Amino acid sequence: MPVRQVQFDIILTMNVLLTTSALNVFEQMALDEVLVRARAGAKTLRFYNWAGGPAVTFGYAQFVSEVRRTIDTQKFTGGICRRPTGGGMVYHVDDLTFSLVFPSGEKPAEIYKKLHGAIRAALTLSGLPAHVFDKKLPAAAYAPSQHHSASACFVNPVENDLLLNGQKMLGGAIRRFGTTVLYQGSLQVPGARENNAYKQAVINGVRSFLDADLKIVPAQETWLTQARQLAKTQYQTTAWTEKF
Repeated sequence: MPVRQVQFDIILTMNVLLTTSALNVFEQMALDEVLVRARAGAKTLRFYNWAGGPAVTFGYAQFVSEVRRTIDTQKFTGGICRRPTGGGMVYHVDDLTFSLVFPSGEKPAEIYKKLHGAIRAALTLSGLPAHVFDKKLPAAAYAPSQHHSASACFVNPVENDLLLNGQKMLGGAIRRFGTTVLYQGSLQVPGARENNAYKQAVINGVRSFLDADLKIVPAQETWLTQARQLAKTQYQTTAWTEKF
């Protein structure tokens, strides 16, 4: 077997912190889906390296008409993309955005609680005194639409989101693909994207949650090629954007 193929096969099974070139919002969503397929049995943490300026992502089940109305009130002009995960609208301006792909048989709510608890502990050690939002909310609070408007992820917290000074600072969305879980998260505090201490805290929290070390590895070019193609054929299309 060629050496390059052996190296690639090893990477497929390693637990990694994946680095990439800068990608636009459509390519970010597509690459997460590609990683679910390519690395279903392994653990992958990835911080988004953003290209194309500010963007908005919105939950899989949200109505695009409501999303656009909300965006218009904010006079936002960046790219918008429907996520493969649920949740509400998220503005990506200077947030620290990341995804996690890993195998798990646990329920999403339990994953959310444990993952955010581990990240909270690491953020607190880094000097960011995060608190867990622990109030039980009715099912309506999780609906993609609120009073005929698109729910915005960082306006109102839900159970096990993280708060800073009473304001939501970390939220995420989960989707299960068989036994593989995709989590997409956003840390929203000023300057988060450029703050290495916050990034390291997320890494430490994820390592604790996964009980695994993560080796820094650049994304394979084949994955990036597949992501760019999937972005063009799915995530950028009107059929996907206007799915609901």
